[in-house]
Amino acid sequence: MIARTGNRFLAKRQKMVDELLVPLGIKDKRTLKVMGQTPRHMFLDSALHDRAYEDYAAPLGDGQTASKPSTVALMTQTAELKGNETVLEVGTGSGYQTAILSQLAERVYTIERINSFSNRARKTFNELGLNNVVCLVGDGSTGAKSYAPFDVILVTAGAPQIPVPLAKQLKEGGRMIVPVGNGAEQELLLVVRAGDRFTVKKKEGCSFVPLIGKHGWKTKPSKYS
Repeated sequence: MIARTGNRFLAKRQKMVDELLVPLGIKDKRTLKVMGQTPRHMFLDSALHDRAYEDYAAPLGDGQTASKPSTVALMTQTAELKGNETVLEVGTGSGYQTAILSQLAERVYTIERINSFSNRARKTFNELGLNNVVCLVGDGSTGAKSYAPFDVILVTAGAPQIPVPLAKQLKEGGRMIVPVGNGAEQELLLVVRAGDRFTVKKKEGCSFVPLIGKHGWKTKPSKYS
């Protein structure tokens, strides 16, 4: 449950829901409700607060960005969370997507390779009273095996292919949402586990920063420059 944060941005959040997310086809009522009450501006630098509810990828530093609200809504809706799931998020970033997930699932493990990002996000989670989030620092492309299996894995960075270790950390019937492509443009894939087999469905085009790691890109590829 989000702690009270004042009403200065309440109208902007509601406008984001009514005039951006709903027209784009976000129909899940739980997703819309949580995005209407979660203070995205608290996850961004103060200079960006007035643009926090616009549909743009806000800069975080180190070449990283916070996903657009429309992208967060799409990823969240695709996860089809019911409230009892254990979720792994790969790429904490600003922590905004994490905060949305934490209000829709039982527990969220979020892993980030940049320590300062993880620390900042953890501080904001504490300020908002989100106590079902576990922050990890490391190579997200390898997952978090000691906490597996997961009902849902959500990858917030573009991979050159589906990271096999992540897929193997899904529970039976578990699902992973992951952007896959060879450059700055990717396709959002829904991967569902059935025993030792995995079905893959293409959802739509998207654009994420690269997934850097052992089972992602080794370094930022030139196609992202």
